Amino acid sequence: MKPMMDQGTLVAAIKRCTTVRDLETIQAYMIRTNFTQDSFLLSKLIESYAITLPIRQIAHAYKLFSWTHQPNVFMWNTIIRGYSINDSSSLKAIALYKDMHLSGISSNSFTFGFVLKACCNLPRLEEGKMLHSQVLKMGLDYETHVVNGLIKLYTTCGRVDEAHDLFDEMPEQDLVSWSTMVSGYVQNGCSNEALVLFKQMQAQNVKADEFTLASVVGACGDMGALDLGKWVHSYIDKEGIDIDIVLGTSLVDMYSKCGSLDNAIRVFEGMSKRDVMAWSTMIGGCAIHGFGEKALKVFHAMKRANVRPNSVTFTSVLCACSHSGLVEEGCQYFNSMSLEYGITPQIEHYGCMVDLFCRAGLVLRAHKFIQKMPIKPNAVLWRTLLGTCKTHGYKELSESITREVLELEPHSAENYVLVSNVYASLGRWSSVSKVRSQMKHKKAKKQHGWSSIEMGFVVHQFVMGDELHPEIRQIYQMLDQMAKKLKREGHVATTIDVLHDIDEEEKEHALGFHSERLAIAYGLLRLSKDSPIRIVKNLRVCTDCHSVIKLISSVYKRDIIVRDRIRFHHFREGKCSCNDYW
Repeated sequence: MKPMMDQGTLVAAIKRCTTVRDLETIQAYMIRTNFTQDSFLLSKLIESYAITLPIRQIAHAYKLFSWTHQPNVFMWNTIIRGYSINDSSSLKAIALYKDMHLSGISSNSFTFGFVLKACCNLPRLEEGKMLHSQVLKMGLDYETHVVNGLIKLYTTCGRVDEAHDLFDEMPEQDLVSWSTMVSGYVQNGCSNEALVLFKQMQAQNVKADEFTLASVVGACGDMGALDLGKWVHSYIDKEGIDIDIVLGTSLVDMYSKCGSLDNAIRVFEGMSKRDVMAWSTMIGGCAIHGFGEKALKVFHAMKRANVRPNSVTFTSVLCACSHSGLVEEGCQYFNSMSLEYGITPQIEHYGCMVDLFCRAGLVLRAHKFIQKMPIKPNAVLWRTLLGTCKTHGYKELSESITREVLELEPHSAENYVLVSNVYASLGRWSSVSKVRSQMKHKKAKKQHGWSSIEMGFVVHQFVMGDELHPEIRQIYQMLDQMAKKLKREGHVATTIDVLHDIDEEEKEHALGFHSERLAIAYGLLRLSKDSPIRIVKNLRVCTDCHSVIKLISSVYKRDIIVRDRIRFHHFREGKCSCNDYW
């Protein structure tokens, strides 16, 4: 007869289990020998079922938990943690926390860590705020990992100011605190704030990990901060940090977005492993620079490497075709999605196709394509077609599309601006006035344009008619010099994109203060003559600014690289890489 195992032996046996069958054998032994009355052993069994991979059987763990007469705080924490692991079961984790609270069991810092994770997964701001109140009531706001969970919650829910207040109030931040706040800024489109925080992190000698660096690299890409991005890359190399697939892909994306495609290719080719995301990012990088054929070569290399393309890959491929005018190639790749790869095209793929036809001036083909779509077209597709109708003078079609656009998104300011633009181009100022009244009634606000330029690791951002920059007086003086010089070269403003019912002189004046011109003027003032001027703009470059920048590149003999919302424009010697096809 075998001697009966004691508590320590059983705990060791539970830890050694690698399959559900192993664990069930231990459980059966515990039932036979009445060890299920041992709360410590039972908690270890629940823990293995709830969170241990590859065993994880959360339903079985919950069954054991529910059979327990008086579960202790460790058991409650374990079952809540188990349900907080996946998004799909996170609601159950929150419900269990409420049950725990009602049962009279006191939560501890670990409880809040697990429930906050569940709130982030969903995300659930209101429940998170209630947890925050409980944390304050119990005096746990000094626990670093609890505050980190709250920072993650608020950034996930778009409350970055509240998150940063918590961050600032922490008596001591750890690496997770810094990483969570930096990545939270990036996820919420506050890339400049993320870079400022990263510099503070460096000043305090906090060593960044791969997760933080991937976020910082992403912020550099968003802001077009090439110099800072290069510094971060050199920091990664100097610290001997492994460039895994995630970090490598982030670097490829950053260099692509900063206008340094050669560096992006160099990083990509140096990666020991490349997954579908890495390949798709490289294809997309070539696409936004207008190198359609190069993007397609990368796509074919991807197929030769036996990496199966996914939905994101085809978005990049179709975008490449669109920016390079490869109409028939784009149609072939679109058809191959379902025929060769069994991928059902989504709205973004249809959007790329409409964009492809519109950029090629194939207005009626684009309209027919939209009408035959198996899924309902969204406002983005109709906006794309409407803009092309305006450009090519399809007045009747424009009229019908304006109704579609405003009905689909009645609260989008962008739609009202575009419709107003169409009517303005037709000289129908009464209609412009009516659309503007509707826009005001719907309380739709227009997205303000901005442009940025990096200088000495600092990103300077400008808006139209900016008066806040410390060197704004010198910038406007430079703008005035530029305008006089360009006029002598024969520049006549293209005022069609200015909406207001004002005379031509006022329109020309309004165009002169566009944010990208302010950024370029600052670049001419402060950058050395052999340095390219790199600009990032959040909206599309208007027709007149495109013409002006071409002329500036010729008159001032400067390379100017502009990344707008759509693509890159490389201006040199009076020409643009888009060949005016944008």
